[in-house]
Amino acid sequence: MNIRYLFFFSLLLFPLSQVSAQYTEVINTNRPGVSQGAFAVGRDVIQLETGFSYGKEEHRLLNTKTTGWGIDYSLRYGLLWEQLEISIMGEYHAEKIIDTYRNLNREREIANFRSNTFGAKYLVYDPSVKRDLRGPNLYSWKANNKFQWSDLIPAISVFAGVNIDFGEDNPYLPLGDDKVSPKFILATQNNFKGGFVFVTNIIVDRVTTSFPSYSYIVTLTHATSDRFSIFVENQGIKSDFYADQLIRGGAAALITSDFQVDLSLSYSLKDTPSMIYGRVGLAYRFDLHSEDDYIEDMAPSSSSDKKPKGNKDKRNKELEISDEK
Repeated sequence: MNIRYLFFFSLLLFPLSQVSAQYTEVINTNRPGVSQGAFAVGRDVIQLETGFSYGKEEHRLLNTKTTGWGIDYSLRYGLLWEQLEISIMGEYHAEKIIDTYRNLNREREIANFRSNTFGAKYLVYDPSVKRDLRGPNLYSWKANNKFQWSDLIPAISVFAGVNIDFGEDNPYLPLGDDKVSPKFILATQNNFKGGFVFVTNIIVDRVTTSFPSYSYIVTLTHATSDRFSIFVENQGIKSDFYADQLIRGGAAALITSDFQVDLSLSYSLKDTPSMIYGRVGLAYRFDLHSEDDYIEDMAPSSSSDKKPKGNKDKRNKELEISDEK
């Protein structure tokens, strides 16, 4: 399967429109949740996101108790255009498992990478562009700040990546499966008034292997101030190899415009195994961004959107006269 062709084909499924700059004055991260937002980090921005997790699991049927820790990481780079980023992300995990069947208390340890994925994300639609072109209502503060049905239209991005697995006997992956497999994500993001952000991810993973995985993630984040935010998240995973329902919650604090720290807790809704993990992390960006890119609107405009050329020509003539003076 040629991942590059599939990725560019998926871009054709969405209409192209003008996209404003994705760069923001403060760091824009996917943490403290695990979903991907629709927006890129911005051209020439290098961003590192990482965390350390520690927790316990207990499997009711296998009679095992597990203590585990892990390190997750993501390196993101805004490449060529404001709406494009490439990334490498993954997770290393280690566990100490105690078999409690008949009080034997036998111990064993396992460790390996749960995932390593290299891919690219592209923002294909941003509804805020039309609002920016239209501009604010100069006569009504209420009109600019009240809920509008258009707020329900999300920004949309697509991600296409390649999983690269390490080790012949990786305990976190099915035996005998391909070491290279594709991953696709459809991500949407709504930025509501009042500091609320709602993100959804639909994920199709490892579809060329014997155990494809299908999952979703929904994340609601609320900025309680300029430097502090809280979130709640639900993730559902469906696969013949592993299935789960996870709930997460936590908070993040902005230390500087380029540095964020976070703390979260994950809990499994099932008991095969039951699971609870704490996670602490950080995100830091190396801001090499110099200037914003703006792309011409390629979507057909209605007659009401078109500006009369006569006024523009008249203004240009006035400027020429003033320059001559």
